[in-house]
Amino acid sequence: HVQLVESGGGSVQAGGSLSLSCTVSGYTYSRHSMGWFRQAPGKEREGVAAIAHDGTTSYADSVKGRFTISKDNAENTLYLQMNNLSPEDTAMYYCAADRFNLQLSRYYTNWGRGTQVTVS
Repeated sequence: HVQLVESGGGSVQAGGSLSLSCTVSGYTYSRHSMGWFRQAPGKEREGVAAIAHDGTTSYADSVKGRFTISKDNAENTLYLQMNNLSPEDTAMYYCAADRFNLQLSRYYTNWGRGTQVTVS
């Protein structure tokens, strides 16, 4: 049974930073692609950053240069470092995993429950 649990969300002022984590269990973590998504009230879920099993990363244009995705295979943990945050980054942030390299596609099979990020 695959489980993804996000943590690290919170409230921060514009220009600040937050680091999100996603711990993974239930499958061979290193062979899966992972992604971070976000959904603001009244908006569709959008891909923020993704990392393939080989470490290749992709980012939404809106976060390039500000957000960094990384993973620790030994700890089965996915990270999202978010710098220079703005109110437009306010959303529920979800991590996702899939056997295929889906990059920023929304068709990931496995999802966490999310962690709230609020920027004022």
